[in-house]
Amino acid sequence: MEQRSADVSEPRAVEERGRRRWVALVFICLAQLMIVLDATIVNIALPSAQRDLGVSDADRQWIITAYTLAFGGLLLLGGRIADHAGRRRAFLVGLFGFAGASALGGAAPGFGVLLAARACQGAFGALLAPAALSLLAVTFTRPDERARAFGVFGAIAAGGGAIGLILGGLLTEYLDWRWCLYVNVPIAVLSAFGWYVLPADRGSARARLDVPGAVLAVCGLVAFVYGCSRAETDGWGSGPVVGLLAGGVVLLAVFAVVESRVAHPLLPLRVVWDRTRGSAYFGVAVAMIAMFGTLLLLTYHLQVVEGYSPVRTGVAFLPLTAAVLVSAGGVASRLLPRVPPRALMAPGLLLAAAGLAWLVRLDAGTSYASGVLPAQILVGLGMGVVMAPAMNYATHEVGARDSGVASATANTAQQVGGSIGVALLNTIATSATSGYLRAHGRDPRLLTAGLAHGFTHGFLAAAVILAVSAVILAVLMNTPRPKA
Repeated sequence: MEQRSADVSEPRAVEERGRRRWVALVFICLAQLMIVLDATIVNIALPSAQRDLGVSDADRQWIITAYTLAFGGLLLLGGRIADHAGRRRAFLVGLFGFAGASALGGAAPGFGVLLAARACQGAFGALLAPAALSLLAVTFTRPDERARAFGVFGAIAAGGGAIGLILGGLLTEYLDWRWCLYVNVPIAVLSAFGWYVLPADRGSARARLDVPGAVLAVCGLVAFVYGCSRAETDGWGSGPVVGLLAGGVVLLAVFAVVESRVAHPLLPLRVVWDRTRGSAYFGVAVAMIAMFGTLLLLTYHLQVVEGYSPVRTGVAFLPLTAAVLVSAGGVASRLLPRVPPRALMAPGLLLAAAGLAWLVRLDAGTSYASGVLPAQILVGLGMGVVMAPAMNYATHEVGARDSGVASATANTAQQVGGSIGVALLNTIATSATSGYLRAHGRDPRLLTAGLAHGFTHGFLAAAVILAVSAVILAVLMNTPRPKA
């Protein structure tokens, strides 16, 4: 009788664990959405915040840069802390820290407080992001379940920026710019309930932390990200930008040498030298270069050239978000267990490149239905089938002790790629606009035509980057399809 009871209870226990995994996915994705939202939601609120707090044009970029510097610079350290202290504990600390910093920023009485709050958001986000991805990696181990879970997670990673634009427009126009920061608090509270279903782990607190590696990684990444941010205003050829980028590369090269020699490295080189994981990080980076740069240029095209309101601009991005969700959650998640990853990622990059090439046709008279809409659908479908496998294979066959830092490396690629994309495409666009106005005269009536001309140059550059990257990825990523 006891044997029969045990036979009945075992399937129930397995079923219960399965349900808990999918509930855990909801809370992990909520946390990831909060992080990705913040990359774009503040962009919509920035003009209103600037007027309200009396921020100068020269200083306004710091509201964005403070977040990206802290986030991009501390990601590797945050990933290793998650490995040492425990992923679930790091998830909760990062979650509540991010929410507290968001509340402080929303209530900021002046520019200095807002700047400090944004930097704190980035620091806690650098702890939360790798903890969330590594929790997902250790929660879903069966190839079929893992594919579905990472399909959803990849959709959030690729489409969250567009969701941020929509939500930022609604909150700014109908409430106040401060709600673009306050909105993180209820999301964090909901995510915190994941404590009851997320897998517990004790971490490896007794292991020593690689302090020299941490200092070199933070300084190198901060220099590189800051150099990309300065390029927006100073240009890529300016002395400060070249110095920062060169300094960042040198520091990261020294970091790689140190990591090959210390007993407990911050980033074990085996994590990035693996051909599969290295290709996944490359795919994430180039996808974000195109995605975030394009979102910026397309936002300005819709608002400045076409005269859209913040809300109308946000709604205009809905097809992009829907295409990403369909592609990552409906297509990529079904194909991931059946095909090699490059069979998804390389065509996905080419499809997104085709969408960006379509945007090259835009001018001040192009309708939304014939210009922006088809391009968004192509870009969204392409990005969905890139990000889902990229996030999945970012932790491919990595040991549990390195899952946090492998996840942090994927997030670092995402953050640095986004920073490069915004700076690179914005610089290309503004240079093309300046050249157009010099050639046609600085008549104010030609300004919108000049802006549209510049934006199309940015879209073309993004399309070329993705097309070339698709070829590189197809050659580099030779990973076979998952075993049954």
